[in-house]
Amino acid sequence: MSAYDAIGGAGAVKAAVAVFYQRVLDDPDLRAWFDGIDLARLKAHQRAFLSHALGGPELFAGRPLAEAHAGLAITDDAFDAVTEHLVMTLHDLGADAEHVERVRGALEARRGAVVDGDLSGAPAPADH
Repeated sequence: MSAYDAIGGAGAVKAAVAVFYQRVLDDPDLRAWFDGIDLARLKAHQRAFLSHALGGPELFAGRPLAEAHAGLAITDDAFDAVTEHLVMTLHDLGADAEHVERVRGALEARRGAVVDGDLSGAPAPADH
């Protein structure tokens, strides 16, 4: 049985993505990256990624990852924070550690396509 099936398939992935994006948007250090973004479209892409990372169906049909994130000035810290929000969401929803680590590994493998060395356009950190 795939990790996708073990966690509950499409319904579980949809729930995880909804909780994940609520956490990301509630994070003052991350929310600026999502201003003006079509969240419905972004959630669909995240569901496709997560489904595939867990051994489910390959559903993604969007732009290449590097192209989609080009010019967004995403930092390693922001990438790490988003990764932790997704990992904690999966953990909190009852996914076992092996499945959570599989997703973490899939995200880490894509770091180079997402993180941008040019930080001139990065959103300013939130005041704490």
